[in-house]
Amino acid sequence: MYDKWLADRTHWFDASGIRKVFDLAAKLENPVNLSIGQPDFDAPEIAREAAVEAISSRKNGYTPTQGAAPLRTLVQKQVDEQYGEGVREAFITSGTSGGLLLTLMTLVNPGDEVIIFDPFFVMYDALVRMLGAKPVYVSTYPDFHIDVNKVEAAITDKTKLIIMNSPANPTGTIASEAVCRDIAELADRKQVALVSDEIYKFFCYDGEFTSPAKFSKNVIVLDGYSKCYGMPGWRLGFAHGPHEIIQQMLKFQQYTFVCAPSALQFGAIAALDTDMKPYLDAYRRKRDLVYDGLKDYYDIVKSEGAFYSFPKAPTASASEFVNRAILERQLLIIPGNVFSACDTHFRISFAASDETIVKGVEILVDMAKNG
Repeated sequence: MYDKWLADRTHWFDASGIRKVFDLAAKLENPVNLSIGQPDFDAPEIAREAAVEAISSRKNGYTPTQGAAPLRTLVQKQVDEQYGEGVREAFITSGTSGGLLLTLMTLVNPGDEVIIFDPFFVMYDALVRMLGAKPVYVSTYPDFHIDVNKVEAAITDKTKLIIMNSPANPTGTIASEAVCRDIAELADRKQVALVSDEIYKFFCYDGEFTSPAKFSKNVIVLDGYSKCYGMPGWRLGFAHGPHEIIQQMLKFQQYTFVCAPSALQFGAIAALDTDMKPYLDAYRRKRDLVYDGLKDYYDIVKSEGAFYSFPKAPTASASEFVNRAILERQLLIIPGNVFSACDTHFRISFAASDETIVKGVEILVDMAKNG
């Protein structure tokens, strides 16, 4: 009976493969967990206290759709300082994922084409399909860096937008300044929208982060507080871009999320005064633990940012290799075909304790040596 009730879009994509690994993890007694894509540090104490104070002082109602005035004003000031006053408009979203949904709802029609770089964050593919559009994959294998010539070749008269993620999930690569400039200029020349997901921009280990918005006022930027400040459950993000686009995104926010969580927005204000550099240094060390431990046994590109590594599996099927790691070694990692049309690599999250990372690396080295 229920099949008759279900909308067609429920069949257009599957449940996240990451969630399937999480469900399996719940059945294991003491897994070595290198699967979770969230920081292993908590939100700063000052932010937690400010959020509690906001609740206690009854800041529990709706905020304006564009965000609580104190937080939105701070974000707009930061955007103005970086890009120039009056160039870009900002507002607070219900997480970066919420911002992505609003962006796609605003820009994408059924039948449109959306360029996604393969490997990709799982939500890009699913949301594009959810809206009846077609994802067009541009491969970044083997080094996971964007080739702008491939992007240009993939653009057709149906292309509506390009989704860019730097630093990238799941590969940990960072787009160079030249690539950011070239892709922004290409999008403008072809009159294609460019969306830049910058949620991991804090986690840059060996170089500077560059946004394509530096080179074009037309880029829609998505960002947030989940990764940098250890508050993924707070569901707080922000977006900025051209006034005309942002105003339409706000219209959709009004009729979907309404606003971001109210009291937590006041907690985020307090978090902005926290020095998070010690965490960046810690994650650089964690990155090195993974890379130095695996480089002699796996084909692995050194992560430049985010908190992921994406090694190539030593077997023909990465998903089969991951299943063995989970079932035989209780090591939780994510098969690459969750993020890609290819089943050749697997994702490691080094957002974990050093002890867990060392155990995971030891298991993977043993699997490479002894099968």
